[in-house]
Amino acid sequence: MGRLVIVSNRVAQPRGSARAGGLEVALREALAERGGMWFGWSGEVSEEPEAAPRLVRSGRVQYATLNLSTEEHEGFYTGFSNSTLWPLFHYRIGLIDFHRSAFRAYRRVNARFAAALAPLLQPDDVVWVHDYHFIPLGSELRALGLRNRVGFFLHIPFPAKEVLAALPAHEQLVEALCAYDLIGFQTAGDLGAFTRFVTDEGGGTVDTASGTVSAYGRVTRAAAYPIGIETEAFAALAAGEAHSEEAERLRSSLAGRSLIMGVDRLDHSKGLPHRFEAFHELLGSYPDTRGQVTFMQVAPISRGEVAQYRALRRQLEALAGRINGKFAEFDWMPIRYLNRPLPRQTLAGFYRLARVGLVTPLRDGMNLVAKEFVAAQDPADPGVLILSRFAGAAYELSQALIVNPFDVDQVAAALNRALKMPLAERIGRWEAMMENLRTNTVGVWCENFLDDLAATALASPEEAA
Repeated sequence: MGRLVIVSNRVAQPRGSARAGGLEVALREALAERGGMWFGWSGEVSEEPEAAPRLVRSGRVQYATLNLSTEEHEGFYTGFSNSTLWPLFHYRIGLIDFHRSAFRAYRRVNARFAAALAPLLQPDDVVWVHDYHFIPLGSELRALGLRNRVGFFLHIPFPAKEVLAALPAHEQLVEALCAYDLIGFQTAGDLGAFTRFVTDEGGGTVDTASGTVSAYGRVTRAAAYPIGIETEAFAALAAGEAHSEEAERLRSSLAGRSLIMGVDRLDHSKGLPHRFEAFHELLGSYPDTRGQVTFMQVAPISRGEVAQYRALRRQLEALAGRINGKFAEFDWMPIRYLNRPLPRQTLAGFYRLARVGLVTPLRDGMNLVAKEFVAAQDPADPGVLILSRFAGAAYELSQALIVNPFDVDQVAAALNRALKMPLAERIGRWEAMMENLRTNTVGVWCENFLDDLAATALASPEEAA
């Protein structure tokens, strides 16, 4: 196997930080082991597109980045990627803002990035493309004559065919996916949604035993690869941060109260208004919890330039104010709502302190916060995970309290149950989930995908044409 070339919307910095997540760590380690390149957007916007990528080398890894022009950022990134694909793939059809001009910008950026990447590739390089920003990149590379093994992993959900059909350009996207040699999804449900579209709408065939998909003149393979975390490392981080200055400050401020904790980007898919309403219901229907529990929601601002996200922020601020205004006492504030990011190590210590992890997205590809919360717990006195049935993590962490996030009464009842759960039950549930997390780490995920991609046949000249 030749070099590994990773393509993603954002490129990791050559020198990682303490805040780097498990995915970044795993991909960086895979690159360091095999030697290779990380290629993608620099995160910067300029007036005009760059003619060639900027190259930086660190050890055996080369980092190659391109700026987006102002027009590209508006059409490709803010427009089609985040105002169309993101809400669509998360089943938020009412939030879709589709413009054909944005779709054209999306295709142009993918074509430009493919043209910039192709000259940097060696014949035996293996290319691994990540996420919805670059769905068409594989087909653009094939159009340039590239015959390398090229795989794709979708980190967000893949929608049911009835939902996907709401997008005017949906068939072009699925056809572009079939240009890859291996397509990876988070869960069996996402995989099933893709294969059902291929057979029912795309006129293709699927061999469920091998995962082979034949459609649009291409033969590819599709499979589920649930992403994990670096379990033992995160558990050690949480244990070490349990008595950090920040954790001690939080512990002191709680004054013996139980902590419910949620950590999400400020996004419609995370179900934050429903979550706030469920906490309101907990305090209203279970009055013995009043003054005994504090809910801390960390929700860093995401895509603040999009009007729908600004409206969501205002809605949550109003909800938090209403709940605190109704239930607060002079020495107790029910909700602590933070709109700024916290360092990863600080969050690890806070997870270990929390009695309940509240992870209730309306739809999520996986949700690694759920896995990190479990890994962070004290084995002798673990907290309880409440998890949405619509998060990909629910396929693996079935010992969590699984809830429907749209049912605020059910979530409130689960909160009450979690707060009062006996120690023996908490330990039993935690141990079962940790066994899964120790087996399915992010390193295993990375190895499984790359091993399967390496085993695929090289594209034939006819297929590459």
